[in-house]
Amino acid sequence: MVIENVGIHELVDVVVNILDARDPYTFLHSWRVSELSVLIAEDMRLPEGEIKKIHIAAHLHDIGKIGVTDRILNKPGRLDPAEILEIQAHPRIGCNIFERLPVLREISTLVLYHHERFDGLGYPDGLEGDNIPLASRIISVVDAFDALSSDRPYRKAKGYDACFQEIEAHAGSQFCPVVVKHFVNIRHLVPSALDKFEKKEISHIAFVGHEELMHSRKHL
Repeated sequence: MVIENVGIHELVDVVVNILDARDPYTFLHSWRVSELSVLIAEDMRLPEGEIKKIHIAAHLHDIGKIGVTDRILNKPGRLDPAEILEIQAHPRIGCNIFERLPVLREISTLVLYHHERFDGLGYPDGLEGDNIPLASRIISVVDAFDALSSDRPYRKAKGYDACFQEIEAHAGSQFCPVVVKHFVNIRHLVPSALDKFEKKEISHIAFVGHEELMHSRKHL
């Protein structure tokens, strides 16, 4: 996949700013997920081209939420089963958007699978273990970590130590243990990496169970 000299970064900037207009929390979340995903990829010594793809996919992983109704995105309480199914459609929506563009076709697959679980209980396709693209496995870990470590209207953020404990406790079930290992390796870099992002008060965000790490299970 060639991503240089095609205006890809300008395109990503446009897309994430569209997301910011819809949901400022998701916009900032995507920036933080991208930052930490790249640090993990660098610790894994992945090729530069792979790191660039991870950087872009992490920025764009939640763009499918533009296809989720405001009633659900803005709901302050728990989602019912039908609403969970709608929120779980966002990876497929994002994939459908990006696969139409040849330059983002490979990225679309990484977006599609960022809620798959290592134990096969994730969505949308129930992929298991190494069948999940490595980039998607990296984004999955950081996605959950950032949700745990961010303030919500219904709870305060957990401290970084507690968040790492939660992630490590789910290595081998929800998360790829190799990715978790490398995430732990760079934990000393996390505070400075995230301090650069402005803190914003967010008055709306759907309760999707990130803090219980159950949002990732496919709802049948």
